[in-house]
Amino acid sequence: MASCEIGDVSNCMQSAPPMPWFGMDIGGTLVKLVYFEPTDSSSAELEAERGAVKKIHHYLTSNSAYGTTGKRDVHLQMYNVVCGGRTGTLHFIRFPTSAMHVFLQLAKSKGMAYMSSTVCATGGGAFKFEKDFHNEMNMELHKFDELDSLIRGIHYIKAYNKPECYYWSNPTDDEKCKKEYFDLNNLYPFLVVNIGSGVSMLAVHSPDNFKRVTGTSLGGGTFLGLCCLLTGCETFEEAISLAEKGDSTKVDKLVRDIYGGSYSKFNLQGDIVASSFGNMISKSKRAAVKKEDLARATLVTITNNIGSIARMCAVSEGINKVVFIGNFLRVNILSMKLLAYAMDFWSAGSLKALFLEHEGYFGAVGCLMELMKTGN
Repeated sequence: MASCEIGDVSNCMQSAPPMPWFGMDIGGTLVKLVYFEPTDSSSAELEAERGAVKKIHHYLTSNSAYGTTGKRDVHLQMYNVVCGGRTGTLHFIRFPTSAMHVFLQLAKSKGMAYMSSTVCATGGGAFKFEKDFHNEMNMELHKFDELDSLIRGIHYIKAYNKPECYYWSNPTDDEKCKKEYFDLNNLYPFLVVNIGSGVSMLAVHSPDNFKRVTGTSLGGGTFLGLCCLLTGCETFEEAISLAEKGDSTKVDKLVRDIYGGSYSKFNLQGDIVASSFGNMISKSKRAAVKKEDLARATLVTITNNIGSIARMCAVSEGINKVVFIGNFLRVNILSMKLLAYAMDFWSAGSLKALFLEHEGYFGAVGCLMELMKTGN
């Protein structure tokens, strides 16, 4: 089969699969869906387009919300990208994995069960929901490796979206803190820290040379799960909103709480966390704490743990650029600034924390690239 790398337009046009073109990443918490909308169709092609394709296209592109939980991230749309030899727009859609059966019924009602389109998917849910796709939609999922898809998606998007990568300057100073863009041409080697429900870390030396270094089960799913238990919140957005209003120092035991100030011998400043949730040993402090403080402390705990492991991995691999991605960072500037500060401080300025605009969609984009290889 013809490969569909960037620039291999003639081969892609000969082997392109039937429309519509999707890529899916079915994670433990969120499903990420990428849809390619061709914008170079001739009038004859538009006339010949089948009813179901038109119906799906109109529904996806004319709405930014689907039911009560599905969202299209309009601000992330990418225009004039080349995919399968066609020029068009990439749309980015997400919904909770818990709503998969609702999604299947909705897709069925739009006619997808009667189409020949291939569904390429990655993530654990590609295995978990395989039978549901077959029973509900009479569709077979073409499953692809999660980390291969992730790296493939990163390289595709960075080729088309030049202001994709950025960092935070002066992350601890609200007045001076600024989002600065980073030149992706000088990216290699880099460490990818993918923060979803859990966390995976990959050392990337080139588009074809990468390996998983380690990971941790304490990720975005942990943050949301603990917040739901501790605060009664229901959604990730609500948990982040609570954290933004909280004070984690009322929950965490700091260096100054133990030493009465900084521990200068090891350059440990007084406001550094010595024991996450350490103040909750005290009954009186438990009684005084608010749910906002608990949410903030939970966010700080999870973020600090991820940053600590990422730093050790980067040092071990001899890498000085760490790229943080994943839906944990969506609407979560707090964690990004914490990670930016931690990487800089604990490495004495030798490590740089970088972030990507499309956060958790890279696996789905990588699957779309695999779809281009399936042909007819």
